[in-house]
Amino acid sequence: MSSERRRETPADATGPVTGTLAVRRVGMIWLAANLVVTTLLTGTLFVPGIDYGGALLMIVIGTLAGVAVLAAVGNIGTRTGLPTMALTRGAFGTRGSLLPLAANVFVLMGWSWVQAMLAGVTVDALVAQLTGFSNPVLFSVLCQAIVVVLAIFGHEGIARVEPWLAVLMLIVIGWMFAQAFTAFPPADYFALEPTGELTHVFVLDMVIATAISWTVLSADVNRLARTSRAGVVGSVAGYATSTIVSMSLGATAFAYILLSGGDGAPFDPTALVTAFGAPIAVVIFISVMATNTMVVYGMTTSVMNSLPGWQPRFLPTALILGAISIAGSTWLALLDQFTTFLTVIGAFFVPVFAIMIVDYYVIRRGSYNADILRSSGGRYWFAKGVNPIAIIAWVVGALVSYLLTYVWPSPIGATAAAFAVTFAVYLVPMLPVRRRARVERSVHLAERPLER
Repeated sequence: MSSERRRETPADATGPVTGTLAVRRVGMIWLAANLVVTTLLTGTLFVPGIDYGGALLMIVIGTLAGVAVLAAVGNIGTRTGLPTMALTRGAFGTRGSLLPLAANVFVLMGWSWVQAMLAGVTVDALVAQLTGFSNPVLFSVLCQAIVVVLAIFGHEGIARVEPWLAVLMLIVIGWMFAQAFTAFPPADYFALEPTGELTHVFVLDMVIATAISWTVLSADVNRLARTSRAGVVGSVAGYATSTIVSMSLGATAFAYILLSGGDGAPFDPTALVTAFGAPIAVVIFISVMATNTMVVYGMTTSVMNSLPGWQPRFLPTALILGAISIAGSTWLALLDQFTTFLTVIGAFFVPVFAIMIVDYYVIRRGSYNADILRSSGGRYWFAKGVNPIAIIAWVVGALVSYLLTYVWPSPIGATAAAFAVTFAVYLVPMLPVRRRARVERSVHLAERPLER
């Protein structure tokens, strides 16, 4: 297939595709995607549990640590043309990859529910202020229905719409920062007395977990990048900027409420609407439209690329998953379990991404061949389609994450420890595979014939 023809291949189809997006477009997609209500409200959990200055520092450090993993996994997508879950075949095996894929769809579906609910609760609070009418379930369903419609347009629609949503959200966010620091000088925020209910390590882990939750979509997005540089620079700049801005705004907004004499609960969008009015409701609504569109798109591409040779159509797959996401947005009780949800994400996917990174960059020396597109046999078939070493390493990493979170809290947090342990547990027994493997030049999979 010629280079020009490959560039016309839609990213909403199965198999590897060649991206066309430059640094700016990739960066704007990531910027809009994480200027999102869940990231903002996560920031409200940190103050006054720890000091305001410490919260800002942990946000910056955690974001930079997390985006390194996100960019590393996303770059595999750029170099191969495959979405994140299809890439797990390289380490887990053709059939073994179905396990992280199932976990991925579960997590993304949970994200779509949480964000739709938050948008619905926010719109409901604003409408209730203006008219007295209140029905948060109805508004949650309506918000997610709009998302599904947007997701049907696929990656082309996302690439066109996300940059404009990012610009609009940044304008409103800038206004909110100005209002907060006009009402009270920065010194007042730094002087807030922490309650000591949280630790800096806990906050750091939550920030990193946010990046890990987005890494499940990193290759889905970055495979649309024209070059590795466009993917890495765009995702790092876009994700880091949006996360630092959003979480810092959440911490600042909640501190503003406290300084104003308010007593709103953290992770409650209605408290922000009461304090800042319609602009924050607009930001929350638009952010959910931008982010959940990517989430539904990511679920769809994961299912479509779940098995080589299986080629479901994009539209019916998106509609089925979209219908489930709309139905689940009525489960408002899930909002009370958000921190637990982030912990589950960390336990599920920190080990997966550690395995993916060591497998591609160390064991396979930066190259997957066309065997990864086979439905059976080939280099990634392992034992009847499953690599038991990857499964064991995943279980060990998830167990370490659980123990260091709930049983023996670690002074360095659970995320870094689980990543390091999983990395080592997978690397050591796979070293013979590395020694046997021949060194291959990295070539985009859309350019390679299927090896037989």
